[in-house]
Amino acid sequence: MNGRLIESLANTPALAALFSDESVLQAMLEFENALARAEARHGLIPMEAADAIGDAAVPGNFDISVLADATFRAGTPAIPLVKMLTDQVRKANAEAARFVHWGATSQDVADTAMSLLLKRAEPILIGDASRLEKALAHLSETHKDGVMLGRTLLQPAPPVTFGLKAAGWLGSVCRGKRRLQKAFRSAVVLQFGGASGTLASLDERGIAVAQALSAELGFGESPPTPWHTQRDQLATLICACGVLTGSLGKMARDISLLMQNEVGEAAEPGGEGRGGSSTMPNKSNPTACSLTLAAAHRAPGLVASFLSAMLQEHERGVGGWQAEWPIIAAVVQSTGVAIASMAEVAEGLSVDAQKMSRNIENTNGVILAERAMILLGAKLGRDVAHKLVTVAVRKSVKEGKHLAAVLADTPEVTTCLLYTSDAADDL
Repeated sequence: MNGRLIESLANTPALAALFSDESVLQAMLEFENALARAEARHGLIPMEAADAIGDAAVPGNFDISVLADATFRAGTPAIPLVKMLTDQVRKANAEAARFVHWGATSQDVADTAMSLLLKRAEPILIGDASRLEKALAHLSETHKDGVMLGRTLLQPAPPVTFGLKAAGWLGSVCRGKRRLQKAFRSAVVLQFGGASGTLASLDERGIAVAQALSAELGFGESPPTPWHTQRDQLATLICACGVLTGSLGKMARDISLLMQNEVGEAAEPGGEGRGGSSTMPNKSNPTACSLTLAAAHRAPGLVASFLSAMLQEHERGVGGWQAEWPIIAAVVQSTGVAIASMAEVAEGLSVDAQKMSRNIENTNGVILAERAMILLGAKLGRDVAHKLVTVAVRKSVKEGKHLAAVLADTPEVTTCLLYTSDAADDL
């Protein structure tokens, strides 16, 4: 982990490392190194200068605390980073120092560094999502005949199967994973436009350098135009994260409700240091579900903040893209902790079929009232049947009698069904 207690419930070790100061610095230096190599290959700067820049672009050469303080004053990490990198290059090769950051602009560094981080985040998220898909598919198949109470508006409803419930979770995860993969493919691209997006300082070689730079960084084709103030592709990724996190929150809500002692139909895995209480030894808390629900609470506001920051002016915006780094990191980390948490839950979820059966039995048959109404409605009409069954349900609840017994004592029912058709067997 990154050691920050304030973020300890909103992160995973892998994503904490990915968005750490050292990792962000490394990504920015990778851009500067790759830029120098691409420009050297196209004759814009000497190859010796590119080598000197690559040798100096090592995170250990930089004081992150100094860089962070300078970033606050400069309004972008690129300005102090380029100054510090230039100083490092000058120590070994004064002539090469002239070519640091040649033809690029601050936002090129920041956006491309974030693209590199997102490129590395994708396999982390997708890997955990694949684990979750596999576990949910297993749950759905294993419990396809596991009958349990349906619940609508938090009240008992006609029976469903736990397999169907798990299949519903699985469907939303599969759709969310596909959306996320598509969004990553669109959003994870090079940013390279220079001062106002024209690459004019590179003469006629700007496009060629952009293509070479994109390839150096492992992005593939360079975008046809810079996207300094066109944030739609990043926004689509952020929204895809938000939707998937919401789907996982729904799953976590269901499981945490099933874990309530008075329900007791399912439970997430425990283990040493997991799910206990500081004061109540009897408790087994839905820890992973709570982490997922917390992420699902955070995500909508973060998504909205990113969307509001899309209103960026002309060729380079003021305040919009500067808002994005912490938002993007928080959204991806929230999504990651939700996926990883629910993968752990699904892989170790215990399902109590006996408790599911007892909970159905404890309703005294009232959850089958709809079925009774349909059978009676065929003879009496829906309205009459609805009123008759409603009265029977109230009597069943009040007297603690099974609904079938109450209906059996109702003359209209016995006349209509019990003695005139085989439909009685369905009750």
